[in-house]
Amino acid sequence: MKNIIVLGAQWGDEGKGKVVDIYSEFADAVARSTGGNNAGHTLVVRGEKFIFHLIPSGILHPGKKCVITNGVVVDPKVLLSEIDKLKSRDYLQDDTQLRVSSQAHIILPYHIALDRVREEKLGNRKIGTTARGIGPCYEDKVARTGIRACDLVHPDTFAAKLRDNLELKNFLLKNYYGAEEIDFPSTLSEYLSYGERLRPYLIDTSLFLNEEINRGAKVLFEGAQGTHLDIDHGTYPFVTSSNTTAGGLCTGSGVAPTKMSGVIGVAKAYITRVGSGPFPTELFDDEGQKIRDRGCEYGSTTGRPRRCGWFDAPVVRYAHRLNALNGIA
Repeated sequence: MKNIIVLGAQWGDEGKGKVVDIYSEFADAVARSTGGNNAGHTLVVRGEKFIFHLIPSGILHPGKKCVITNGVVVDPKVLLSEIDKLKSRDYLQDDTQLRVSSQAHIILPYHIALDRVREEKLGNRKIGTTARGIGPCYEDKVARTGIRACDLVHPDTFAAKLRDNLELKNFLLKNYYGAEEIDFPSTLSEYLSYGERLRPYLIDTSLFLNEEINRGAKVLFEGAQGTHLDIDHGTYPFVTSSNTTAGGLCTGSGVAPTKMSGVIGVAKAYITRVGSGPFPTELFDDEGQKIRDRGCEYGSTTGRPRRCGWFDAPVVRYAHRLNALNGIA
Protein backbone atom coordinates (compact mmCIF):
# COMPACT_ATOMS: atom_id res chain seq x y z
CA MET A 1 0.00 0.00 0.00
CA LYS A 2 1.39 3.39 -1.00
CA ASN A 3 -0.70 6.02 0.80
CA ILE A 4 -1.78 4.82 4.23
CA ILE A 5 -3.88 6.34 6.99
CA VAL A 6 -2.97 5.36 10.55
CA LEU A 7 -5.61 6.29 13.12
CA GLY A 8 -6.88 5.38 16.57
CA ALA A 9 -9.61 2.75 16.86
CA GLN A 10 -10.57 3.64 20.44
CA TRP A 11 -10.42 6.89 22.49
CA GLY A 12 -6.87 7.86 21.62
CA ASP A 13 -3.55 7.02 23.30
CA GLU A 14 -3.50 3.65 21.51
CA GLY A 15 0.16 3.91 20.54
CA LYS A 16 -0.24 5.52 17.12
CA GLY A 17 3.09 7.32 17.43
CA LYS A 18 5.03 4.07 17.62
CA VAL A 19 3.14 2.56 14.67
CA VAL A 20 3.61 5.73 12.63
CA ASP A 21 7.32 5.71 13.46
CA ILE A 22 7.63 2.16 12.09
CA TYR A 23 5.67 2.94 8.92
CA SER A 24 7.61 6.19 8.44
CA GLU A 25 10.68 4.20 7.45
CA PHE A 26 8.87 3.17 4.26
CA ALA A 27 7.19 6.52 3.50
CA ASP A 28 8.46 9.54 1.61
CA ALA A 29 6.23 11.99 3.50
CA VAL A 30 4.22 12.00 6.73
CA ALA A 31 1.21 14.30 7.22
CA ARG A 32 -0.87 15.45 10.20
CA SER A 33 -4.38 16.36 9.10
CA THR A 34 -6.60 16.92 12.17
CA GLY A 35 -6.54 18.17 15.74
CA GLY A 36 -3.90 20.30 17.37
CA ASN A 37 -1.56 20.17 20.32
CA ASN A 38 -4.22 18.31 22.31
CA ALA A 39 -2.61 15.21 20.76
CA GLY A 40 0.66 13.80 22.02
CA HIS A 41 2.91 11.15 20.50
CA THR A 42 5.78 9.80 22.59
CA LEU A 43 8.79 8.12 20.98
CA VAL A 44 12.12 6.86 22.29
CA VAL A 45 14.93 6.87 19.70
CA ARG A 46 18.39 5.64 20.66
CA GLY A 47 17.57 6.22 24.31
CA GLU A 48 16.26 9.76 23.71
CA LYS A 49 12.64 10.55 24.55
CA PHE A 50 10.64 12.77 22.19
CA ILE A 51 7.08 14.03 22.69
CA PHE A 52 5.38 15.59 19.68
CA HIS A 53 2.13 17.54 19.88
CA LEU A 54 2.08 19.00 16.36
CA ILE A 55 5.01 17.90 14.22
CA PRO A 56 4.53 14.44 12.64
CA SER A 57 6.58 11.66 14.22
CA GLY A 58 8.35 11.04 10.91
CA ILE A 59 10.51 14.12 11.52
CA LEU A 60 13.04 11.87 13.30
CA HIS A 61 13.75 10.05 10.02
CA PRO A 62 16.29 12.00 7.92
CA GLY A 63 14.95 13.06 4.55
CA LYS A 64 11.28 12.40 5.35
CA LYS A 65 9.03 15.30 4.43
CA CYS A 66 6.66 16.19 7.26
CA VAL A 67 3.48 18.14 6.65
CA ILE A 68 0.98 19.93 8.91
CA THR A 69 -2.12 20.42 6.77
CA ASN A 70 -5.20 22.67 6.64
CA GLY A 71 -7.23 20.58 9.09
CA VAL A 72 -4.82 21.09 11.99
CA VAL A 73 -5.26 24.02 14.37
CA VAL A 74 -1.80 25.35 15.18
CA ASP A 75 -0.52 26.98 18.34
CA PRO A 76 2.55 28.74 16.89
CA LYS A 77 4.23 28.95 20.29
CA VAL A 78 4.04 25.16 20.67
CA LEU A 79 5.09 24.52 17.07
CA LEU A 80 8.13 26.80 17.31
CA SER A 81 9.09 25.21 20.62
CA GLU A 82 9.07 21.78 18.96
CA ILE A 83 11.13 23.10 16.05
CA ASP A 84 13.69 24.62 18.44
CA LYS A 85 13.96 21.42 20.48
CA LEU A 86 14.48 19.33 17.35
CA LYS A 87 17.18 21.65 16.03
CA SER A 88 18.96 21.64 19.40
CA ARG A 89 19.15 17.84 19.17
CA ASP A 90 20.50 17.92 15.59
CA TYR A 91 17.20 17.11 13.87
CA LEU A 92 15.37 19.26 11.30
CA GLN A 93 18.63 20.75 10.03
CA ASP A 94 16.95 21.30 6.65
CA ASP A 95 13.89 23.57 6.99
CA THR A 96 12.36 22.12 3.81
CA GLN A 97 11.81 18.87 5.72
CA LEU A 98 8.80 20.54 7.41
CA ARG A 99 5.86 22.12 5.61
CA VAL A 100 2.97 23.91 7.32
CA SER A 101 -0.29 24.84 5.63
CA SER A 102 -0.71 28.56 5.12
CA GLN A 103 -4.46 27.87 5.50
CA ALA A 104 -4.18 26.22 8.94
CA HIS A 105 -6.09 28.08 11.64
CA ILE A 106 -4.12 29.62 14.50
CA ILE A 107 -4.79 29.16 18.21
CA LEU A 108 -4.57 32.51 19.99
CA PRO A 109 -4.49 33.44 23.70
CA TYR A 110 -8.24 34.10 23.81
CA HIS A 111 -8.96 30.57 22.59
CA ILE A 112 -6.96 29.12 25.48
CA ALA A 113 -8.51 31.52 27.99
CA LEU A 114 -12.05 30.70 26.85
CA ASP A 115 -11.35 26.97 26.91
CA ARG A 116 -10.22 27.16 30.53
CA VAL A 117 -12.98 29.38 31.92
CA ARG A 118 -15.70 27.38 30.17
CA GLU A 119 -14.50 24.16 31.77
CA GLU A 120 -14.35 25.87 35.15
CA LYS A 121 -17.89 27.19 34.75
CA LEU A 122 -19.24 23.75 33.79
CA GLY A 123 -17.92 22.25 37.03
CA ASN A 124 -19.02 18.62 37.36
CA ARG A 125 -20.48 18.76 33.84
CA LYS A 126 -17.14 19.59 32.22
CA ILE A 127 -16.06 17.86 29.01
CA GLY A 128 -12.52 17.26 30.20
CA THR A 129 -10.75 19.21 27.45
CA THR A 130 -6.99 19.67 27.45
CA ALA A 131 -7.56 23.45 27.84
CA ARG A 132 -5.29 24.08 24.86
CA GLY A 133 -7.82 26.25 22.98
CA ILE A 134 -8.62 23.58 20.38
CA GLY A 135 -12.42 23.76 20.57
CA PRO A 136 -12.71 27.56 20.56
CA CYS A 137 -10.32 27.74 17.59
CA TYR A 138 -12.43 25.28 15.60
CA GLU A 139 -15.52 27.31 16.57
CA ASP A 140 -14.02 30.39 14.97
CA LYS A 141 -13.09 28.36 11.90
CA VAL A 142 -16.70 27.24 11.42
CA ALA A 143 -17.99 30.75 12.20
CA ARG A 144 -15.62 32.09 9.50
CA THR A 145 -13.97 34.49 11.91
CA GLY A 146 -10.78 32.48 12.39
CA ILE A 147 -7.24 33.69 11.86
CA ARG A 148 -5.03 31.54 9.62
CA ALA A 149 -1.29 31.08 9.36
CA CYS A 150 -1.15 33.20 6.20
CA ASP A 151 -2.62 36.14 8.15
CA LEU A 152 0.36 36.18 10.51
CA VAL A 153 2.68 37.26 7.69
CA HIS A 154 0.40 40.15 6.64
CA PRO A 155 0.51 42.64 9.54
CA ASP A 156 -2.42 44.85 8.50
CA THR A 157 -4.70 41.88 7.84
CA PHE A 158 -3.76 40.22 11.10
CA ALA A 159 -4.20 43.42 13.11
CA ALA A 160 -7.70 44.01 11.71
CA LYS A 161 -8.83 40.43 12.32
CA LEU A 162 -7.31 40.32 15.80
CA ARG A 163 -8.99 43.59 16.78
CA ASP A 164 -12.39 42.36 15.56
CA ASN A 165 -12.03 39.06 17.41
CA LEU A 166 -10.84 40.62 20.65
CA GLU A 167 -13.84 42.96 20.77
CA LEU A 168 -16.16 39.97 21.28
CA LYS A 169 -13.77 37.62 23.10
CA ASN A 170 -12.78 40.22 25.69
CA PHE A 171 -16.43 41.11 26.27
CA LEU A 172 -17.17 37.45 27.02
CA LEU A 173 -14.07 36.97 29.17
CA LYS A 174 -14.69 40.08 31.28
CA ASN A 175 -18.48 40.35 31.49
CA TYR A 176 -19.65 36.75 31.37
CA TYR A 177 -16.77 34.77 32.86
CA GLY A 178 -15.22 37.46 35.05
CA ALA A 179 -11.80 36.67 33.61
CA GLU A 180 -8.87 38.82 32.56
CA GLU A 181 -8.98 40.41 29.11
CA ILE A 182 -6.40 39.72 26.38
CA ASP A 183 -4.16 42.67 25.54
CA PHE A 184 -4.24 43.71 21.88
CA PRO A 185 -0.79 45.38 21.39
CA SER A 186 1.26 42.66 23.08
CA THR A 187 -0.66 39.86 21.33
CA LEU A 188 -0.25 41.58 17.96
CA SER A 189 3.50 42.00 18.44
CA GLU A 190 4.04 38.48 19.77
CA TYR A 191 2.15 36.70 17.00
CA LEU A 192 3.62 38.79 14.20
CA SER A 193 7.03 37.64 15.41
CA TYR A 194 5.79 34.04 15.30
CA GLY A 195 4.58 34.64 11.76
CA GLU A 196 8.03 35.77 10.63
CA ARG A 197 9.63 32.66 12.11
CA LEU A 198 7.03 30.39 10.50
CA ARG A 199 7.15 32.09 7.09
CA PRO A 200 9.77 29.69 5.59
CA TYR A 201 7.56 26.68 6.36
CA LEU A 202 4.24 28.00 4.98
CA ILE A 203 2.96 26.52 1.71
CA ASP A 204 -0.18 25.14 0.04
CA THR A 205 0.05 21.67 1.60
CA SER A 206 -2.86 20.19 -0.38
CA LEU A 207 -1.08 21.04 -3.62
CA PHE A 208 2.21 19.72 -2.23
CA LEU A 209 0.77 16.37 -1.10
CA ASN A 210 -1.14 15.79 -4.33
CA GLU A 211 1.95 16.56 -6.39
CA GLU A 212 3.97 14.14 -4.24
CA ILE A 213 1.38 11.38 -4.73
CA ASN A 214 1.08 12.05 -8.46
CA ARG A 215 4.83 11.61 -8.91
CA GLY A 216 4.70 8.25 -7.12
CA ALA A 217 5.72 9.20 -3.58
CA LYS A 218 4.39 7.21 -0.62
CA VAL A 219 2.55 9.34 1.92
CA LEU A 220 1.64 8.32 5.46
CA PHE A 221 -1.31 10.15 7.03
CA GLU A 222 -1.01 10.32 10.81
CA GLY A 223 -4.28 10.46 12.75
CA ALA A 224 -4.79 12.21 16.08
CA GLN A 225 -6.93 11.17 19.06
CA GLY A 226 -9.23 8.21 18.27
CA THR A 227 -12.33 7.28 16.28
CA HIS A 228 -14.61 7.48 19.32
CA LEU A 229 -13.62 11.11 19.88
CA ASP A 230 -14.84 12.16 16.40
CA ILE A 231 -17.09 15.23 16.54
CA ASP A 232 -19.76 13.52 14.39
CA HIS A 233 -19.37 9.83 15.24
CA GLY A 234 -17.91 9.83 18.75
CA THR A 235 -19.48 9.81 22.22
CA TYR A 236 -20.90 13.32 21.85
CA PRO A 237 -20.62 15.73 23.63
CA PHE A 238 -17.56 14.05 25.18
CA VAL A 239 -15.56 14.32 21.97
CA THR A 240 -12.87 16.44 20.36
CA SER A 241 -13.72 19.28 17.96
CA SER A 242 -12.54 17.69 14.71
CA ASN A 243 -13.19 14.62 12.59
CA THR A 244 -10.74 11.92 13.66
CA THR A 245 -11.94 9.28 11.19
CA ALA A 246 -10.42 8.45 7.79
CA GLY A 247 -12.84 10.83 6.09
CA GLY A 248 -11.67 13.63 8.36
CA LEU A 249 -8.05 13.01 7.41
CA CYS A 250 -8.94 13.25 3.72
CA THR A 251 -10.79 16.53 4.28
CA GLY A 252 -8.08 17.98 6.49
CA SER A 253 -5.27 17.10 4.11
CA GLY A 254 -7.02 18.01 0.87
CA VAL A 255 -6.25 14.58 -0.59
CA ALA A 256 -9.12 12.64 -2.15
CA PRO A 257 -10.26 9.30 -0.64
CA THR A 258 -9.59 7.54 -3.94
CA LYS A 259 -5.89 8.33 -3.56
CA MET A 260 -5.70 6.42 -0.26
CA SER A 261 -4.46 2.83 -0.42
CA GLY A 262 -5.59 1.68 3.01
CA VAL A 263 -6.47 2.45 6.62
CA ILE A 264 -4.71 0.95 9.64
CA GLY A 265 -6.50 1.15 12.99
CA VAL A 266 -4.40 1.13 16.15
CA ALA A 267 -5.91 -0.52 19.24
CA LYS A 268 -4.64 -1.40 22.70
CA ALA A 269 -5.07 -4.79 24.34
CA TYR A 270 -6.86 -2.82 27.05
CA ILE A 271 -8.58 0.57 26.68
CA THR A 272 -7.86 3.98 28.14
CA ARG A 273 -9.71 7.24 28.06
CA VAL A 274 -8.88 10.78 29.25
CA GLY A 275 -11.59 13.16 30.40
CA SER A 276 -15.31 12.62 30.86
CA GLY A 277 -17.69 10.42 28.88
CA PRO A 278 -19.00 6.86 28.66
CA PHE A 279 -16.58 3.96 29.11
CA PRO A 280 -18.46 0.61 29.36
CA THR A 281 -15.50 -1.55 30.45
CA GLU A 282 -13.85 0.92 32.83
CA LEU A 283 -12.17 -0.53 35.91
CA PHE A 284 -12.56 1.38 39.17
CA ASP A 285 -10.68 -1.07 41.39
CA ASP A 286 -7.07 -1.98 42.10
CA GLU A 287 -6.90 -3.80 38.75
CA GLY A 288 -7.50 -0.53 36.93
CA GLN A 289 -4.82 1.21 38.98
CA LYS A 290 -2.40 -1.64 38.31
CA ILE A 291 -2.92 -1.27 34.55
CA ARG A 292 -2.44 2.50 34.84
CA ASP A 293 0.81 2.14 36.74
CA ARG A 294 2.33 -0.67 34.68
CA GLY A 295 1.33 0.95 31.41
CA CYS A 296 2.44 4.44 32.49
CA GLU A 297 -1.02 5.62 31.55
CA TYR A 298 -0.68 9.34 32.11
CA GLY A 299 -1.39 11.80 29.32
CA SER A 300 1.63 13.00 27.33
CA THR A 301 -0.22 16.29 26.74
CA THR A 302 -1.88 16.96 30.10
CA GLY A 303 -0.19 14.53 32.49
CA ARG A 304 -3.63 13.49 33.71
CA PRO A 305 -4.14 9.85 34.77
CA ARG A 306 -5.97 7.92 32.08
CA ARG A 307 -9.07 5.92 32.88
CA CYS A 308 -8.36 2.23 32.24
CA GLY A 309 -10.57 -0.73 31.33
CA TRP A 310 -10.78 -4.06 29.57
CA PHE A 311 -10.59 -4.44 25.79
CA ASP A 312 -14.00 -3.78 24.20
CA ALA A 313 -14.51 -5.55 20.85
CA PRO A 314 -17.67 -3.59 19.86
CA VAL A 315 -15.66 -0.36 20.20
CA VAL A 316 -13.13 -1.57 17.62
CA ARG A 317 -15.87 -3.04 15.42
CA TYR A 318 -17.53 0.40 15.29
CA ALA A 319 -14.18 1.94 14.30
CA HIS A 320 -13.91 -0.63 11.51
CA ARG A 321 -17.38 0.26 10.22
CA LEU A 322 -16.59 3.97 10.11
CA ASN A 323 -13.10 3.67 8.64
CA ALA A 324 -13.20 0.41 6.60
CA LEU A 325 -9.98 -0.73 8.28
CA ASN A 326 -7.59 -2.83 6.22
CA GLY A 327 -5.72 -3.92 9.31
CA ILE A 328 -5.29 -3.47 13.05
CA ALA A 329 -2.00 -2.77 14.82
